[in-house]
Amino acid sequence: MAAEHQLEEPQAPQRTQRLAPAWWSHPGGAAAQRGAIFGSPVHAESGGDDEGHGPAGEQAAAQHPNDGPWGGGDGPGGRRLGRPVPALTSSRGLMIIALVVVVASLIGGGLGVGVEGAAEGGRLTLHQASSSASKGADRTAAVLSQVLPGVVYLQVDAGGRRTTGTGILLDANGHILTNNHVIAPQGTPGAITVTFSTGQHHPAIIVGRDVGSDLAVLRVAGVSGLSPATFGDSDNVQVGEPVMAIGAPYGLRGTVTSGIVSAVDRPIVSGSLDSPAGHSYLDALQTDAPINPGNSGGPLLDASGTVIGINTVIRSSDPDSSDPYGSDSTSGSIGLGFAIPIDQATAVAAQLIGGGRATPPTIGVTLDRGFDGGAKITDVHAAGSKLQVGDVITAADGVAVTDADDLIALIRGRRANGTTELTVLRNGASLKIEAKLASAPTDSTSTKA
Repeated sequence: MAAEHQLEEPQAPQRTQRLAPAWWSHPGGAAAQRGAIFGSPVHAESGGDDEGHGPAGEQAAAQHPNDGPWGGGDGPGGRRLGRPVPALTSSRGLMIIALVVVVASLIGGGLGVGVEGAAEGGRLTLHQASSSASKGADRTAAVLSQVLPGVVYLQVDAGGRRTTGTGILLDANGHILTNNHVIAPQGTPGAITVTFSTGQHHPAIIVGRDVGSDLAVLRVAGVSGLSPATFGDSDNVQVGEPVMAIGAPYGLRGTVTSGIVSAVDRPIVSGSLDSPAGHSYLDALQTDAPINPGNSGGPLLDASGTVIGINTVIRSSDPDSSDPYGSDSTSGSIGLGFAIPIDQATAVAAQLIGGGRATPPTIGVTLDRGFDGGAKITDVHAAGSKLQVGDVITAADGVAVTDADDLIALIRGRRANGTTELTVLRNGASLKIEAKLASAPTDSTSTKA
């Protein structure tokens, strides 16, 4: 988790310059803000305005009516065409129109546009044919109009710094689900302000947060008429399924992006052991839907508009970054985004609301963090376990395990009090062992699984 940069006061624009369009401003003001995916860096930029001025304040030159490719003249638009244009009301003009109609009608089937000719006045009338693509777009717009009220935007002020993120309304009682790193980017929570889709602002309190799962639950009081999000079943998510992400990338609230599910059961470790925001283990959904700083805590939606994941981290393209999952201020979407499956997220949220702390699943072993080629067991502390010291776990429910972090992430994505099938190397032989899952307090720095 990279450190956020303090906001700088914007310099007053010179009298000859034009202000940047309001839609490019950060929700908290026009000042530029820098940071990481775990806290939405915002770069104030300028663009063209509605008077035709570009970013440099230069007005685009209007083309003279006579500046056509044939020079000035008496043709349509001032162009000299070199020969007279037949009048549409003449017999020759009507013959040309009829020929155009025939050709256009033959081509129209391939273009999806029907062309009809009206003899009166020699006019052509174009009728846009309906298509499945437009119907699909209409349906997507209808789905989003129902979903957007359940998405909120967070502003956190802590230690003299301001960060932003996204959240999801869990219920009509004002509970909000988001990432822990959004509300505590430096490890300590700050003052939180929630902005609803209506633009209203309300302060929020923290109900509970969990570093190990990178999740937190907030609550706003005294707010009525809330529209909670609809939650799906992330166990049924399939690779290739279309998805949408909603959030406030770089402070642009209500931004919608789309893509597909690129992978499931992707073990991801975000942050580092010495990161102030903590060390989190995710059994993540991978997506190529663009996710950028400020999307953290927002929903990943399926085509029907149900929430299937919580957008949390991105893979940075910066080869010099000490944290490759988006902590660098220059990081942005390269098509590698990761979301916490909603089944895992809501299970943690229920624990935080019920008791203020999370107790993730565990198989009751301690692992060698320095071992590669699997998760090597150094201690077994679960009664009745079939696992032994020295066993190397190479897969969990068929998902490959390359090290201790992989196994911890995959186990924490399983359901408590269930079972998982482990592939184990013991004395050179490969075994299948069914391990029971128990619950234990989260320790984000632990080597226990």
